[in-house]
Amino acid sequence: MQRLPELSVSAYSSVSAVGRGRAALLSALRERRTGLKPNDFSSVDLPTWIGRVEGLENEPLPASMANWECRNNRLAWLGLCADDFAARVREARARYGPSRIAVIVGTSTSSIAATEEAYARLEPDGQYPPDLRRPIVHNPHSLGDFVAHALGLSGICMTIATACSSSAKVFAQAQRLIALGLADAAVVGGADTLCGSVLFGFNSLALISADPCRPFDVSRRGISIGEAAGFALLERRNVAPQAAVCLLGAGESSDAFHMSSPHPEGLGARRAIGAALSAAGLTPADIDYINLHGTASDKNDGVEAQVVADLFPPATRASSTKGWTGHTLGAAGMLEAVITMLAIEEGLAPGTLNSATLDAACGPQLRLENESVPIRHAATHSFGFGGSNCVLLFGGGARQ
Repeated sequence: MQRLPELSVSAYSSVSAVGRGRAALLSALRERRTGLKPNDFSSVDLPTWIGRVEGLENEPLPASMANWECRNNRLAWLGLCADDFAARVREARARYGPSRIAVIVGTSTSSIAATEEAYARLEPDGQYPPDLRRPIVHNPHSLGDFVAHALGLSGICMTIATACSSSAKVFAQAQRLIALGLADAAVVGGADTLCGSVLFGFNSLALISADPCRPFDVSRRGISIGEAAGFALLERRNVAPQAAVCLLGAGESSDAFHMSSPHPEGLGARRAIGAALSAAGLTPADIDYINLHGTASDKNDGVEAQVVADLFPPATRASSTKGWTGHTLGAAGMLEAVITMLAIEEGLAPGTLNSATLDAACGPQLRLENESVPIRHAATHSFGFGGSNCVLLFGGGARQ
């Protein structure tokens, strides 16, 4: 099978509960400073901890983008503005033309919070209130449409919604589109924000922890939900050879075992890992660090820990970083890709925050403490509801 082209990551950005921009994220990782706080978001009391982006309520979109006004697009806008990302895309637009840069974004809830508000404020005749009669914000494609318009891009535009794997799959889709010649570059990303449907939906599944999440801990009690946005600009390596990080390969699978639980033997996860390694021409021994899905839910962590213990050598470092940011749902793939790329650039393998005693299923790969080590190749796992799985492999800009 012909391998897809490796892609340079020419620019990337993130905004999450630990701060705005890559520097804020890196600082929080180094200092082991969590962004999780007691829930102050929901109007009805729900005892849990959340990863909330401070100040988002007070930062509306620019007037020229008012048609897309909602919490999710506000957060996406912050992500586009962080780390000079939008400026780097403008430079790429000048090189390729606006129709040759694809926009592929992932989200699980899109702008559903705006729809929740519209129903809560229905007019006596049953219509939405006048300020929320904007169809694009009550649409699953709201995020993709907003990003394309905000960046002045007119090429292929897609929104992927495959639960927690949504914004990991955007990398795989971009790789295919560029390989086929349908785009010369791609803006990929993800954004998901807090809303009642998410908080109380996960609570109804008994997946919410009353304490800060403790991934892979023997006493873990469930997830902490967060919100985040992040973006990356992908180009062919011969066009942007100076990039510090590149996408080496991606692997996807769908085991469809259960609506909200992983396959008990991790069959889908194993297939995705194998496909990613094959696509990149690497072996498990080549992977120095894995950013695990690690949600702190009972079944996910137990299955993922066993898969990693079975497939990777003891020297591989693996951890979950959701103790810093919470589980950012459809944005988790992108946020954790950013963390994985930072790990390569900075030589930092993050540990697992908030956890103390690892589950017996964990092998020697699982690490609690940060380590400063050279990282040549790193993976990130995104395993979503419905058995939708994606694994991404990144490496330094100079292939080693």
